[in-house]
Amino acid sequence: MADFNPNKIHVAYKSPVEEKRFALPRKYTLTHSDSTGDLFLTISQEYDHKQISSLYTRFMRDEVLAEWQQKNQYYELHLFVHVSGGFNFGWAGLRDKIFRQHLPLVFQTIVYGDKTLFEEFPEFNDSQILVHFQSKNKKYNKIENFGKIKDIHY
Repeated sequence: MADFNPNKIHVAYKSPVEEKRFALPRKYTLTHSDSTGDLFLTISQEYDHKQISSLYTRFMRDEVLAEWQQKNQYYELHLFVHVSGGFNFGWAGLRDKIFRQHLPLVFQTIVYGDKTLFEEFPEFNDSQILVHFQSKNKKYNKIENFGKIKDIHY
């Protein structure tokens, strides 16, 4: 993934999810093209398994999955990244570093891609972002709070 460029973001809403209406579940599937730098964001009730089922994507495992979760009367945005385990490219430490390097772009892409939701519900900017680093290695298998959406510095 490269620097944020709104012209490189391709957003698809899958019914029944709508831009201006919030309902759970609301999930995001984010992939990218290494050759063009384009980012592909699907917003749906389920993860877009077709988007992440190609041989290349299954090998690289560099997709980001995210979803809104309700905690009491608040909402949190949970992101899931595959750091290690199974058959994927790169060792856990390297993949952890790469994901961390690109998280600001990921946050910005999700907020930009679903910008109508954030315009309609500005209180979502106060939501916490929790990133689940998924790994077989205990050192890298963790959940980290990255603060509120509005406090993320791109």
